[in-house]
This record gives sequence, C-alpha cells and structure tokens, in this order.
Amino acid sequence: MSVYVGNLSYDVTEETLKAVFAEYGTVKRVQLPTDRETGRLRGFGFVEMGTDAEETAAIDALDGAEWMGRDLKVNKAKPREERGSFGGGGGNRGGNNSFRNRY
Repeated sequence: MSVYVGNLSYDVTEETLKAVFAEYGTVKRVQLPTDRETGRLRGFGFVEMGTDAEETAAIDALDGAEWMGRDLKVNKAKPREERGSFGGGGGNRGGNNSFRNRY
C-alpha cells in the first residue's frame, strides 16, 4: 500500500509528510528521494499506509490540496519498473573503448 505524492515543497521533511498522512491512518514508511548529485529533494515522495482503506482516504482528501504553498498530486504509486542491466548509463554502445582496448 504505497501512495505517490508529487509537487512537494523542497522544504518538506519525512516527519512533516508523515504527520499529514497520519490524519488518515497508520503511516508505515515515508520516502523522499534526493538527487544523487546535489542531495536536494526531488519534489516527490512515497508514503506507505497501513491498509488500502487508509490509502484511499488519504488520496481522496489530499489530491489537489494545497500544502506548503503547493498543490499536491497524490495517487496510488505504480510499481517500479525494472531497468535494463546497464542501469540507464547507455551501456557500452560504441564510442571510444580506450580502456577495453588497452587491456
């Protein structure tokens, strides 16, 4: 039971987001992804609720609601898609293979 929360303020914390969702039920976990390079929040997060009913109540109440100066986008989280074994780095698609050619 995971909820996607988009259009979050960059000032949000796990604690403040948990407090908002706790009004609708048990919050098991909050995740706020950060940018790998800057360490800055990415503007979205995930909240895991205790039951489907709590999840639905939170989505119904919070989708489109204004919080911290932003209109929230709240919906059921989609399953994470599997990425290829190259992890989005482009793999080894030609180009200069100087490392490979040296050894």
